[in-house]
Amino acid sequence: MATIGVGQSLPSGAECASRIVSAPETRPNNNSVANNTRGTKKDGRFSRVDGDFTGTTDEILQWAACKWGIDPDIARAQAAKESWWRQTTGGDFTDDKSRCHPAVRAMSPCPESIGLLQVRFPYHGSAYADANAIHSTAYNADYAFAHWRSCYEGELGWLNTVNRGRQYGAGDGAGCLGVWFAGRWYTDNAVSYINDVKSLRNQRVWETNNFIRYGD
Repeated sequence: MATIGVGQSLPSGAECASRIVSAPETRPNNNSVANNTRGTKKDGRFSRVDGDFTGTTDEILQWAACKWGIDPDIARAQAAKESWWRQTTGGDFTDDKSRCHPAVRAMSPCPESIGLLQVRFPYHGSAYADANAIHSTAYNADYAFAHWRSCYEGELGWLNTVNRGRQYGAGDGAGCLGVWFAGRWYTDNAVSYINDVKSLRNQRVWETNNFIRYGD
């Protein structure tokens, strides 16, 4: 499925569930709990985010990509960049416990970012209601691509008030990938991240033996 353009209607979660192409599980640890856990409530920031899907990791990425109108291969590549498709992945470790969700504060240092798409608690706290971004792979992906769509639709005008490499505007899917990582528009860090995701997509890394072999 190609990216859905700015201002166009998006399919429902139920419609996207009906479009899934069956895919094997390459991350058995995800499938034991997180892939079979639906979100418990709608997100407070993005009302369409509910994590209401279960399946294999690839099927979940297909579903979330469909729901938010992003190319599923981009979704697969970004998830590979962020976590190598492991929902248990933690990142952005810190000694400041206040920047971590209470469920992981016992770790020292503790992770600010968790899950398939590394949803970062200090900046995306609404995704952590009922610890949904931790417990549900579908919710984690649903939220991350909702954020991408918000950026793609031109709703993040504040990006033009901070350090940036160019002027922010709607319809730039690559730029919105960079925002997820860097929180800025086409800064050096954002561009490096964009290039990494594109490289993984071009390799179709999720189909390679190296990716599959090191599933867990």
